[in-house]
Amino acid sequence: MKYHVVIHKNPGSSYGVIVPDLPGCFSGGDTFEDALSSVKEAIKGHIEVILMEGESIPEKKPLPVHKENEDFAGGMWASVSVDLSDLSVSPTPSRL
Repeated sequence: MKYHVVIHKNPGSSYGVIVPDLPGCFSGGDTFEDALSSVKEAIKGHIEVILMEGESIPEKKPLPVHKENEDFAGGMWASVSVDLSDLSVSPTPSRL
């Protein structure tokens, strides 16, 4: 699955990454590459918890919708691909 992520970096801090389509899913890293790598693991973990609780994965919104959200102003946007094939709970089409 592909997810849009927004990355923020303040001077003297690490990179912070938010996944707008998965409320509460965030990560970070000392470098841009580390931040993108760690957010992939955060997404997998977040989705696994959602599925374990019997919930549906939130519907993804188009990138322009997220860019209009003031909470993400000033951030850099990227897309990450996440392989969900090795989750302990299998996503079914009705829960995707």
